[in-house]
Amino acid sequence: MSTAPYTPRPGAAPLGRMIAAQTALETKMLLRNGEQLLLTVIIPALLLVLFSAVDIIAVPVSPGGSGKSVDFLAPGVLALAVMSTAFTGQAIATGFERRYGVLKRLGASPLPRWALMTAKTLSVLVTEVLQVILLTAIALGLGWSPQGSPGSVLLLLVLGTAAFSGLGLLMAGTLKAEATLAAANLVFLLLLVGGGVIVPLDKFPDAVREVLGLLPISALSEGLRDVLQHGASLPWSNLGVLAVWAVLGLGAAAKFFRWE
Repeated sequence: MSTAPYTPRPGAAPLGRMIAAQTALETKMLLRNGEQLLLTVIIPALLLVLFSAVDIIAVPVSPGGSGKSVDFLAPGVLALAVMSTAFTGQAIATGFERRYGVLKRLGASPLPRWALMTAKTLSVLVTEVLQVILLTAIALGLGWSPQGSPGSVLLLLVLGTAAFSGLGLLMAGTLKAEATLAAANLVFLLLLVGGGVIVPLDKFPDAVREVLGLLPISALSEGLRDVLQHGASLPWSNLGVLAVWAVLGLGAAAKFFRWE
């Protein structure tokens, strides 16, 4: 009687393969969630189409642009898409995973906790790529005339993702799931109105505008607008604001995040 030439090799898979598998799982779960799709895809797309077609709010246009509202709206909606995925969606999903003990169980698996958070971040980036492609296609169909450097846009989007991701994880790791759900949606609505996404910041009083300009959504939307509408090279002030929020948010999340 011969023995099989196979020898069991128990143990964890390579770290890169585990992160890739978890990233794929996180992305599938996000894309199958109706509430997440509403936040990440449907609302930004509807806002872009609605406010581009109907002059509900008078928006400024670039002297060198096409003179269409979509030139102003598209960068703001791209910023909103980043916030909806990296902050609102991630905070709500992670908050309920923490409540139901999913994070605790995953934290006890061979996948290190930092690798789990890396997978969640990569899932956010994959979703954002799909968002940007869809919203860009819609905006171009509406007559958008983007300018500026793609590299500057990419840098803004990456820093914006880091800033919002840190804040979302901080909220999910410190508040109860129900509180996270309410707070994340409330912040989303408030920043939609006061973050320069749809309503220009110059419509607000000077004192209020100075404060709103320090918010990550304002820095991202205004930075994208400087590049894509006005053709700026690198909006350093906006990049600086996003970098500060990213460091503070990710640092606080790493320190105060509770897995149970």
